[in-house]
Amino acid sequence: MYLNLDAQFQPFQSENNIQFEIFTFSGGEPHIKILTDVSNQTEVTITTRIQSFNDFGLLLLAVDALRRYGVEILNVFIPYFPAARQDRVMVIGEPLSIKVYADLLNQLNLNKITIYDPHSEVTPAVLNNCAVITNHLFIRKVVSALDKDILLISPDGGALKKIYKVSEFLGGKPVIECSKKRNVKNGKLEGFKVYEEDLKEKDCLIVDDICDGGGTFIGLAKELKNKNAGNLYLAVSHGIFNKGFKVLNQHFTKIFTTDSFKTFENGVEQIEIKELLKD
Repeated sequence: MYLNLDAQFQPFQSENNIQFEIFTFSGGEPHIKILTDVSNQTEVTITTRIQSFNDFGLLLLAVDALRRYGVEILNVFIPYFPAARQDRVMVIGEPLSIKVYADLLNQLNLNKITIYDPHSEVTPAVLNNCAVITNHLFIRKVVSALDKDILLISPDGGALKKIYKVSEFLGGKPVIECSKKRNVKNGKLEGFKVYEEDLKEKDCLIVDDICDGGGTFIGLAKELKNKNAGNLYLAVSHGIFNKGFKVLNQHFTKIFTTDSFKTFENGVEQIEIKELLKD
């Protein structure tokens, strides 16, 4: 059976969904009550999208509620794992946030924790019984909707390893390497470089795992155009888009993402995770 904590996110198409109710106490604490009798169930998969620590807390409470019902085998599906970008301590006094979240889940002795396109190898390394879904099928769906001769663009060195695996999966799509720098004094991104002198007006698809404010992609789009790029497209597995789409849409013909973090009504072409699980 499935317990889908986010009503808008039901990645596993099934009629065996557990009914429940959630609310928040006046003190701010989340709460859940399982309404379906699951006393005869030995295995349940919980799905959720995490956008706050309260969302994560609700997940922990759901696990406890199901265990108290007697469910022995519990799986969790969290496509966008929280704090994935806080996977190293850069300045003394800061936490290793990804480890904090992972430790809380690991203490629950879950049967399996499934995540989608993690930011780095740190996330699956700190999670027990972790299964990873790559971005390969997502990018294949994006590429199939675009020019077959499109170039794959790696926004920085951190994305190189994954994008070459995507290229291999797609039969050897050409990859263009890029880089950027962050000014340590003001935190701004600068020094964008595209390691190809002439892109010959070929369409380009930037592939990355997360788009938050979009500064990396806007800066890179300008430099790609300076190198004679054709139409520009952006594909990110986890779309946060905290600054919206107005500026991004000035640079990109189309933006693609999944519903791993939230559901968008417009401004982006969203491929649902459940479509990727079918293939």
